Amino acid sequence: MDHDHAAHQHHESRAHESPAHKSPAHEARGHAGAHDRHAGHSVAMFREKFWLSLVLTVPILAFGHMLPRFLGYAPPHFPGSAWVAPVLGTVVFAYGGWPFLQGAWRELQDRLPGMMVLIALAISVAFVFSAAVTLGFSGTPLWEELATLVTIMLLGHWLEMRSIHQAQGALGELAKLLPDKASRLHGEHVQEVEVSELRQGDLVLVRPGARVPADGIVRSGESSVDESMLTGESAPVKKEPGTKVVAGTVNASGSLRVEVTGTGERTALAGIMRLVERAQSSRSRAQALADRAASWLTWIALGAGVATFAAWILAGATGAVAIERVVTVLVIACPHALGLAVPLVLAISTTLGARSGLLVRDRRGLEEARNLTTVVFDKTGTLTLGEHRVVAMRALEISEGEALRLAAAVEHDAEHPVGRAIVKSAAERRIEPPAAQYFEVIPGRGASATVEGRQLLVGGPNLLASSGVEPSPELGRFAEERAGRGEGVVYLVEGGRALAAFAVADAVRPESPEAVERLHDAKIEVVMMTGDARAVADSVARDLGIDTVLAQVLPQDKASNIERLQQQGRRVAMVGDGVNDAPALVTANVGIAIGAGTDVAVEAGDIVLVRSDPRDVPRIVNLSRATYRKMVQNLWWAAGYNIVAIPLAAGVAARWGILLSPAMGAVLMSVSTIIVAINAQLLRRARL
Repeated sequence: MDHDHAAHQHHESRAHESPAHKSPAHEARGHAGAHDRHAGHSVAMFREKFWLSLVLTVPILAFGHMLPRFLGYAPPHFPGSAWVAPVLGTVVFAYGGWPFLQGAWRELQDRLPGMMVLIALAISVAFVFSAAVTLGFSGTPLWEELATLVTIMLLGHWLEMRSIHQAQGALGELAKLLPDKASRLHGEHVQEVEVSELRQGDLVLVRPGARVPADGIVRSGESSVDESMLTGESAPVKKEPGTKVVAGTVNASGSLRVEVTGTGERTALAGIMRLVERAQSSRSRAQALADRAASWLTWIALGAGVATFAAWILAGATGAVAIERVVTVLVIACPHALGLAVPLVLAISTTLGARSGLLVRDRRGLEEARNLTTVVFDKTGTLTLGEHRVVAMRALEISEGEALRLAAAVEHDAEHPVGRAIVKSAAERRIEPPAAQYFEVIPGRGASATVEGRQLLVGGPNLLASSGVEPSPELGRFAEERAGRGEGVVYLVEGGRALAAFAVADAVRPESPEAVERLHDAKIEVVMMTGDARAVADSVARDLGIDTVLAQVLPQDKASNIERLQQQGRRVAMVGDGVNDAPALVTANVGIAIGAGTDVAVEAGDIVLVRSDPRDVPRIVNLSRATYRKMVQNLWWAAGYNIVAIPLAAGVAARWGILLSPAMGAVLMSVSTIIVAINAQLLRRARL
């Protein structure tokens, strides 16, 4: 995709279609076969051709034989009136039929005859026969049938293109998220510049209500930012100095000064657009099946056309009647609905996923997710935060909240990971620590400070030993229990007595228990794979209800563990951070890179999760199953319709007075296509 156009010259993209959208049907079909039946076509082109062809078809009908006979009137007669239908019919054939003739030529060049060949053959046979009759050959011309056929086909293709274009809208909508202008700062001077002029290191002002113009880091100011376009979550995310912001997200109430770290193609938004486009051009097995079925249907229709012509001639019908039957067969058998059945569903599912923070890199991965029997999670940073927190505490004489408040005050200025864990845990519980004085680090043991006039110490067993402090039996039992789970324990000490003990460990993500529960509800086994010690891994597994634990696994052995599970007949998804988990992500049946955040350039794995939320894994399974259901429904309808429609078009029910005209065949074929399109759109209602 031309991201310079999409990102740098966005103001132009609003007025013109970007290169990515020149052929939305092509993208939605996933490059089905080697040809593209809508290359160079657009929604606007089909719309314009339809309306002009409709205007030209009205006088053809008025001067023809079907409408006057039906309404019981005689068409006006004047010199040259006999040429109204032939002249206007020729214009409709040449102007309205050109996209179909063009598409048929491409299909024949690629030796992949399909829908365009059938339509082109139908309108060409009708045109040549009608022209021959007009010039003296005996028979009834088919100008009315030809004009209505072309007009209805144009309507059907216009509606199809519009459906696909709407499904493909994810890329266009993402491109619109980038603002045209940015407020660049030079000292305190604000300069309005084009977004394309921004460079790494520039400082920009993001006012309340404005969109962030580029990826960056907040240098000053506090606010909340709506990141729903990236994550699908409506809750605003708090931003303060040091936190990252992403191009296209919306600043809420505060004013932010942001240092630019990525512009244009280097933004997260551009990365997402690349992934969405890549997914929509990747092939799926269902798509290959639909393409094969459409190819077979084309040959069946051609064979049925020849057989129909021969049967009617042998039955004593005129050439006009036989040709009308052939045209009807060719039209009604067009694998239009079949060609749309899968690609439209896939385009909608890709868009639906992107809006929910599920970026599909390869459609086969999404397709395979419905068959999963086992999901393997990496522990650190996936099921856990990848950062230490206070996961349990025990206090004597004072409340646990008060103990954490005092400990956070002592550790407020500490750099040690344990100290930072205590401070962050207090902040997450909305506990405001008081100011501390005389802070001092005690190397290898902990820290000390004066808080509200109290001399306090915070540290581990070494601090107790060096201070001669013996914890109470209750705190001793607590420490022993938590150490057995592989967690570190630190104490709050005052006046030679331990007031509280805190268990510090890599904290489980609050969303992880629900993720595991949802996977179990979907009858999927959950496995945790980690390099941590068995005690630590078992502790997390117990808390989450995980079925199987693979502990003390070296990074280079992760892929072989996935292979071992696959050899046992399991369909395995690997969920990891996409860095040291890359070999395992590639080995798994479905690789899911979680916690990518704003870094969406994850090459390993089939699906990238924007959020660091393991609940998105069952969402993928739900999306895959819903997508598959829609594809199966559409394929059954598209194929089943032809089983009934082709014999009717050939005239097998003629003895009972049921005979379809070419125009009625075109209507039925278009209705079939519209039903498939509507059914695909219903996927948008799927609850993930």
